[in-house]
Amino acid sequence: MNTRAQQVLEHEIDPTHAEAPGHGNSVAAWACIGVMMVGVVVGAIFFAMQIPVGVYVGIAIVVVGLIVGWLMVKAGYGVGGSKSKGHH
Repeated sequence: MNTRAQQVLEHEIDPTHAEAPGHGNSVAAWACIGVMMVGVVVGAIFFAMQIPVGVYVGIAIVVVGLIVGWLMVKAGYGVGGSKSKGHH
C-alpha cells in the first residue's frame, strides 16, 4: 500500500493523479454505448452469416450511436451537463 509520503511524492511528480477520473457515467454515455453495442452485435451476427450488407448496417448503427451520444452531450445530458444528476 502507498503511504501518505508516497502519495504526496506521486502527486508532485504527476499532478494529474490528484484529479478524479472521469468515467463518463451519464445518460449520454449510456445511450451512446447502448446503441453502439447493438451495432456491434448486429454486425457480428451478419459477419458470422457472411452477409456483407448486414455488417455495413452494423457499422452504420455504431456511427449512429456516436452521433446520439454527441447530440445528448450537446443537449446537456453529459457529465456535468445542465440536465445531468451531477450538475450543481
